[in-house]
Amino acid sequence: MLAIGENVLHRAPMAFIRELARRKKSKLSLVKTAGAHDIDLLYAVGAVKTVTAGFVSYETVYGLPKHYRKAVESGEVKTNEHACYTVISALRGAQANVPFMPVQGMQYGDLIKYNDYFVVVEDPFTKEPVTLVQSIFPDVAIIHVQECDEQGNAIIYGPKFEDVLMSRAAKRIIITTEQIVPRYKTKQNNERIDIPGFLVEAVVHVPKGALPTSCYKKYELDDKALRTFIGLKEKAEINQFISSYDLQDYSGQGRKRSW
Repeated sequence: MLAIGENVLHRAPMAFIRELARRKKSKLSLVKTAGAHDIDLLYAVGAVKTVTAGFVSYETVYGLPKHYRKAVESGEVKTNEHACYTVISALRGAQANVPFMPVQGMQYGDLIKYNDYFVVVEDPFTKEPVTLVQSIFPDVAIIHVQECDEQGNAIIYGPKFEDVLMSRAAKRIIITTEQIVPRYKTKQNNERIDIPGFLVEAVVHVPKGALPTSCYKKYELDDKALRTFIGLKEKAEINQFISSYDLQDYSGQGRKRSW
């Protein structure tokens, strides 16, 4: 089970995602509160078995993720539909090392009716019904950050989304980073460290590793690349895009590094 950091089209660990696709990984179980290009790309190459998410869609002008939608509608893969906050609650359960967490508001709608990871029980204190969500324990969380030292102490600039929570819930953490900074710099900014190094399994230096999504203080999203990918239909075209993306200059921001 792989938890993917960031939110929608912002600071996704896309270099790592493309490498999973190039290495033809399969039967992945993905966890995400709000996904977009990352999940759509992995669905496009048949790498996914299940996805647990509250939301999967591109933003505004880019529309729906057609590869993800096609796979779900055809029954090729299973989607575990959550609300975003129930994914968060399930990760908080893992953080606390408990098997479930209570959630509010689930009595409205059909999520409980159609999904077996929610259950309604009697509150032992009030005797009122309360909904529980099964905790999610990711095997690995992959998180892209702006700065990290060689010991894995990572600093996230701007919105952190659920990345810090994922780092506490997952069994192992891989950090991809725009910049590796000296340890003395993170020591001087200990209060800024979001993910401490003792939790981190590996650090990968990959500048522009979030492209074509954006990265706060570093670059905006790569509009041309996103539109190119969304327009692809044939599997050969998709594989060519993935294999060559890190060597091509879609955005005008300079050539990207290969993994």
